[in-house]
Amino acid sequence: MTSAPLAARLTRVQGPLFFPVTAYGPDGALDLDAFRAHVRNGIDSGAAAVFACCGTGEFHALTPEEFGECVAAAVAETAGEVPVVAGVGYGTALALQYARIAEAAGADGLLAMPPYLVAADQPGLLHHYTALAEGTSLDVIVYQRDNAVFTPETVVELAQVDGIIGLKDGHGDLDLMQRIVSAVRRELPDRDFLYFNGLPTAELTGLAYRGIGITLYSSAVFAFAPDIALAFHRALATGDDKTVGRLLDGFFVPLVELRSLGRGYAVSLVKAGVRLGGLEVGEVRPPLSEPLDIHIKALAALIERGRALLAEGA
Repeated sequence: MTSAPLAARLTRVQGPLFFPVTAYGPDGALDLDAFRAHVRNGIDSGAAAVFACCGTGEFHALTPEEFGECVAAAVAETAGEVPVVAGVGYGTALALQYARIAEAAGADGLLAMPPYLVAADQPGLLHHYTALAEGTSLDVIVYQRDNAVFTPETVVELAQVDGIIGLKDGHGDLDLMQRIVSAVRRELPDRDFLYFNGLPTAELTGLAYRGIGITLYSSAVFAFAPDIALAFHRALATGDDKTVGRLLDGFFVPLVELRSLGRGYAVSLVKAGVRLGGLEVGEVRPPLSEPLDIHIKALAALIERGRALLAEGA
């Protein structure tokens, strides 16, 4: 069983997990300078880790060469201050190719996203993630969502694979997650397996996930309003229910409602938010499209409202 140094690093620093957007220039090509500036801002703002080229980072839209360049840029910018975890996906062969690229670029670990398109059974999923973990020296976090949803028995098997250190849940079935946590704890009492709340706006379900012992989460808001995201993270961690409630009701719930107004807004609206903060990171690549202007204006007003709520509680 691996000693999982990445697991120790992910739990050592108290802060949200940062999923940066991928920056493009006016010609649509990678803008690595803007990307590094975005990563640096996240580190300086208190991110516990940088998850590069994942869902928010438009993994689906990057060539293998671009993927390697982005991961290497994130590694160079962090300079070991926090771990860098790179997204990998598609079928097993391509996932292994991306894993090798991430390893060569200096990443500390991998976030293994669901296999492309296919609806696999539990043995097939187990074989896929086992092959990925065996094909790299990097620690692997498995991302549960869409066509990769696991039974508790399968997660027990995954938790015994050398190199698989945790499960990120983007499915949102708390009953299933409790049964997964209980099964791993019962069957593998000495296994320190990590769990992450990976829903699109994880703050909205932070209280519920904390109730079953899952405290690590990814924050899309941290990419464009780190002050709001950090204030919520601190309030949640310290039991400041008043601040949690104020930010949920006045900022996070309205943000989820805004996000639901367009397809792909879980990525494109986040990228618009980064641009609103003054960093030109370009537009999303097809097949995603940009949010409507009225929705970007609504986001700007909502960010202003969130910061006003912070001032009220100061």
